[in-house]
Amino acid sequence: MIYSVLFVCLGNICRSPLAEGAFRDEVAKRKLPIITDSAGTAAYHTDNPPDPRAIATAKRNGVNIGSLRARQVKPADFKRFTHIVAMDAENLANLKRIQPQGSTTNLSLMMAWAKGREGCSVEDPYYGDENGFEVTWSDVVTASKGLADHLAHKAD
Repeated sequence: MIYSVLFVCLGNICRSPLAEGAFRDEVAKRKLPIITDSAGTAAYHTDNPPDPRAIATAKRNGVNIGSLRARQVKPADFKRFTHIVAMDAENLANLKRIQPQGSTTNLSLMMAWAKGREGCSVEDPYYGDENGFEVTWSDVVTASKGLADHLAHKAD
C-alpha cells in the first residue's frame, strides 16, 4: 500500500509546510514511497509561499520548502490521503468537523508520533521570532521520524 500524508495547521504558511518538508526529507532518506502535502483549515494565505522565516529555517536544515504554496483543506483530501496530521487540537477538531461521512483517513496530532509528547501541540511560531521556528522545526522533525517509523513498519 502506498501511504499519503497531509499536514495541517491554520494558515499553511508556518507549521504544516515545515512538517511537510521535514517528513518529505525523512521518507526520502528511507526511500519510502509516501506522498506528502500540506494545507490549512483556513484560507488566509491561499497561493502564498511559506513564511520567509519557515523557508529560512528549513533551508538551514537542508530542506527546500520555498516552492510550496498555501491552500485550504478540501473534502476530497479526506479520500486522497491515508493520514491527515494536525499541528494542534483546534485544527484537529476542525478537521473532525469537516470530515465527510464514510471517510477512512486516519486523523492524528503531529506530536502523537513523538514518543512522550502525545497530546501536545506543535507551537505556532508566527507571532514570535526566529527561535520559535527552530523549536517548531525540532518538533516536526522528531514527530516525522516517529510517523515514518510507523508507516515503514505497517508497510512490512
